[in-house]
Amino acid sequence: MTEENRVPLLEARNIVKTFGSLRANDDVNLTIMPGEIHAFLGENGAGKSTLVKMIYGALQPTSGQFFWKGRQVMPASPSVARHLGIGMVFQHFSLFDSLTVAENIALAMPGPHDLAALSGRIAQVSASYGLPIVPSAMVGDLSVGERQRIEIIRCLLQEPQLLIMDEPTSVLTPQEADQLFVVLKRLAAEGCSVLYISHRLEEVKALCDTATILRHGKVAANVDPRRETAASLARLMVGADIHAIRPRSDGGKTGTPRLAMKHLSLAGDGAFSVALTDINLIVNAGEIVAIAGVAGNGQGELFDAVSGERLVAPGMLLLDGVALGRTSITGRRKAGAAFVPEERLGHGAVPTLTLSQNMFLSRHAVDPALVSSGLLDNSGALAAADRIIKAFDVRKGKPDPEARALSGGNLQKYVVGRELELKPKLLVINQPTWGVDAGAAASIRQALIDLAQAGSAVLVISQDLDEIFEVADRVAVISRGHLSEARPAQDVSREEIGLLMAGAHEAGSHEQAGSADHAA
Repeated sequence: MTEENRVPLLEARNIVKTFGSLRANDDVNLTIMPGEIHAFLGENGAGKSTLVKMIYGALQPTSGQFFWKGRQVMPASPSVARHLGIGMVFQHFSLFDSLTVAENIALAMPGPHDLAALSGRIAQVSASYGLPIVPSAMVGDLSVGERQRIEIIRCLLQEPQLLIMDEPTSVLTPQEADQLFVVLKRLAAEGCSVLYISHRLEEVKALCDTATILRHGKVAANVDPRRETAASLARLMVGADIHAIRPRSDGGKTGTPRLAMKHLSLAGDGAFSVALTDINLIVNAGEIVAIAGVAGNGQGELFDAVSGERLVAPGMLLLDGVALGRTSITGRRKAGAAFVPEERLGHGAVPTLTLSQNMFLSRHAVDPALVSSGLLDNSGALAAADRIIKAFDVRKGKPDPEARALSGGNLQKYVVGRELELKPKLLVINQPTWGVDAGAAASIRQALIDLAQAGSAVLVISQDLDEIFEVADRVAVISRGHLSEARPAQDVSREEIGLLMAGAHEAGSHEQAGSADHAA
């Protein structure tokens, strides 16, 4: 190692950050060497996002010092951090829906840009990194997975010396994630350091050279993740063993059909949206059916059709035998349905409203405790929010914070808890544990299993195959708007799901075996 490489690229020394009475970072020390892939681990609310926002200049420390290549610095803003050579891919996206991919990326690049030339660079970089994106595509028409690609590409175009990645694989397929790992290892070999935040501990073990673990704002450990197990890393994060998910005690007994989709078709509503074609699916009471698929293959459109954000012909969608295709979202909730969208901040919750105010969004028409004499009851909303916060261990800095003040995982726990507390007849949940730590993910998955065992029908849309096999009774795959037949989870392999993700079931017939065999 050269003398230059012995000097840390970045050091955080005795960093303290307080928000009122909350000590989010408590005397944190972090050292990142050149060319190192450094994992930064911890539960939701442990203080990871707070520290990296300070490194990136989005927040300022209460006390402590940062050193860049041995020289004391204090990034006063993200533009100052980018000028130093620090780039960051945030977990929550900062994109304008009404602009194209190229226009969004241009906003983050210094100086004026020729969009045609920039589009060429975007296409080149996206192809080389295995993260395909169309520079002229309107962001509002893109899936969450495609939006994540924009964030990654936008950052890589700036050629950072330190790349901070916050849950970068949470909306990528295993194949896309593998390609991203190839890119990150190549960048590290060329001298670029990576600060890698993830709750997927197996990928941390495979990718990272070292790991710093935060617990309740303090550094709990510095370890070589390659010498640890996923269980030991989780134990260091939480301070205790993660409880294994309890299997159903009723042997997976199911009841009568509750949700029925019959020849459901839906035209795309944008130039880059996905049309749904002849979807047939039954979800029984007491059952969890999971829909797997690569991001951008119709998952969002399917969620919109079932939730009522887009209407379909009456006979295409039934709940307990009652046609709901032309019924509003509120009407469907009154019929006993509940919905958790993929994007928690902005879709599942209004960022600038408090947690109690967000309670009204989905429960004003179905929870008597929230309405008194025809008026919204703030005390009822506060009490309901407090119950959910306690039941799902939502970490927060003050009694009733704005939704945007919570970490991604804590907000997810809150949004899921808000819907589950009413014990709906039907729950439709899109990406239930995206960006959630191991302990919170186990809690959410257990809640889904318990809800099904209590008699509810649960439809899970997920890209996480580990999650799907952990909770699902039956599994179907969506690809380019076509849905395969749902099969018992124990009867389908990961390899078969991979083929179906690639579209093996789309060749005209919806007879699962024949269609898949023909396309394969």
